[in-house]
Amino acid sequence: MTESSATSHVHDEHVAHHFDDAAQQFETGKLGIWTFLLTEVLFFSGLFVVYSTLRNNNPEVFAYAAQFLDTKLGFLNTCVLLLSSFTFALGVRNAMLGQTKALGINLVITFLCAAGFMGIKYQEYSHKYHEGLLWSGSEHSVFKANLDDVHPEIRAHSSVWGDAQKLTPEFRHEIGQFFAIYFCLTGLHGIHVLLGMILIAWLLMRNARGDFGPNNFNAVDFGALYWHLVDLIWIFLFPLLYLIA
Repeated sequence: MTESSATSHVHDEHVAHHFDDAAQQFETGKLGIWTFLLTEVLFFSGLFVVYSTLRNNNPEVFAYAAQFLDTKLGFLNTCVLLLSSFTFALGVRNAMLGQTKALGINLVITFLCAAGFMGIKYQEYSHKYHEGLLWSGSEHSVFKANLDDVHPEIRAHSSVWGDAQKLTPEFRHEIGQFFAIYFCLTGLHGIHVLLGMILIAWLLMRNARGDFGPNNFNAVDFGALYWHLVDLIWIFLFPLLYLIA
């Protein structure tokens, strides 16, 4: 084998053996992550259709039920996610420029924002559980068609119990549908946030090893795209659920 042919077979250490060069690896990875994100969009779009159908059929129910959501906490979570997307975007640029320390700082901030989002969401969920603001089929729901089925603990401690007694059985059941779609949408979104936190932790470990630089920033770039989608989904969820007029 000549020296020139041997050189042509030398692979960049950051390029997998089944790719010809870094450019091909990047473009292939980009296509893959966008295809994955498209499936996520289709998945949540189906849930948005269910939400729209239920809301169009019962607009007064959704407007009534939305008053039990904490708009301030929802807005705070929106700001937290927007900040996290900004720091993740900065992290991509840091990786492209080989700024390992700055990348680590921005990834840590992004991770802390994600943890803060989940902490706020836990506070919301905990409050709704104790108040009985759940789907009708839940044992601790205050919105049951038959009030005799409401858990004694909820009757004794829920501030919503008095209001629930004034509603018709049909109306209570439909409010339960609102909370069913609320927990479905926000719960699935929360799972995506948790997966994003695992991804960010993985990127932090790789960054600590010095894996990222101008010739190898694909993982950070693709991770940021996923995180931006998580952020975008919440930007739709916040007004749809919390700002119903």
